[in-house]
Amino acid sequence: MGKLVSTIFVTLDGVYQAPGGPQEDTRGGFEQGGWSFPYADDDFGQFINEVFARPGAFLLGRRTYDIFASFWPKVTDPLDPVAVKLNALPKYVASSTLTDPEWSGTTVISGDLGKEIADLKERTDGELQVHGSGALLRSLLAHDLVDTLHLLTFPVVLGAGYRLFTEGAVPTAFRHTAGRTTGTGVVIHSYDFAGRPEYGSYELPENP
Repeated sequence: MGKLVSTIFVTLDGVYQAPGGPQEDTRGGFEQGGWSFPYADDDFGQFINEVFARPGAFLLGRRTYDIFASFWPKVTDPLDPVAVKLNALPKYVASSTLTDPEWSGTTVISGDLGKEIADLKERTDGELQVHGSGALLRSLLAHDLVDTLHLLTFPVVLGAGYRLFTEGAVPTAFRHTAGRTTGTGVVIHSYDFAGRPEYGSYELPENP
């Protein structure tokens, strides 16, 4: 059985919208796209290369799929570790409107998200990787389908944009498994799903 592994970039105020470029995602009039670009360095690239050494298949939300499909098929360098995997391995896109995907190796998932992705995990040899796809990731977390979350936090506050964790998120606990900081200050933390949160109190016990 494969593991579902999510890698997502967020700002200090939790925004995941349009990290890669100004036109990537302008929903809501968002004008601050491309905020991750100034922080890309060798440390960041090394982590991304490590992630892309492990996929068995990819699962993407519709918006991220469209962004990837417009770019990665054009990258034909056989030594590019990201392009090679994205172009060669199976890709699944969660969408109720996409009917005829042009990117080779793409399958559309449009039915019961929880059931279909649970089945997909069973069939995947290696990691079923989710990149970006914030809205899809929230749904996956709500279904307890995420095994590992790589959360890359960039040292910037935007004050606007779509946020990853919003009101109504399912309370979830994680176990921290790894962490590092890049030379430009991107904090990379890896977490494994650990069920529901536990609660306690710092109040002093009353005297008998």
